[in-house]
Amino acid sequence: MVRKIIKYGDPLLEQKAEPVTEFNTPELRETLTDMFETMYAAKGVGLAAPQIGLSQQISVIDVSVGENEADKLVIINPEITCREGKQVGEEGCLSIPGFREPVSRANRVTVRAQNEKGEPIELSGEELLARAFQHEIDHLNGILFINHLSGLKRDIIRRKIKKLQKAGEWD
Repeated sequence: MVRKIIKYGDPLLEQKAEPVTEFNTPELRETLTDMFETMYAAKGVGLAAPQIGLSQQISVIDVSVGENEADKLVIINPEITCREGKQVGEEGCLSIPGFREPVSRANRVTVRAQNEKGEPIELSGEELLARAFQHEIDHLNGILFINHLSGLKRDIIRRKIKKLQKAGEWD
């Protein structure tokens, strides 16, 4: 089921999500299925549970946007254990639609997490996958990509969103 993606302004997006303690449950499987469907419907490469209104440390990532089944990743209770290099690239967010800005991130990261069965996993990625890992793990910690921008750019985006809200175009 495609779920509604909550937008910037919802306080849940700026709160640290709760760790997952129960694995391999029908509820978790349904959440993961819904998250992939929602992400694909929105043409995203990653989605964090807080973006669909759940305060849980769950993210799904697929840099192939549904083209390659092997690229589907689930990371639960993730943490970045290693960052290397630097990349600057345009970033957007399904919870802040219509806004894209250059963001500096590590070029290669290693992530320690758990899979849907609760088993420990370690994943590494570079370039787009590294960016997706960092962006989604930020979401789980209540950090949005605009927090990585200069105060001026962040304020400009916030003002534009306030105008959209007043016009009833930001729900």
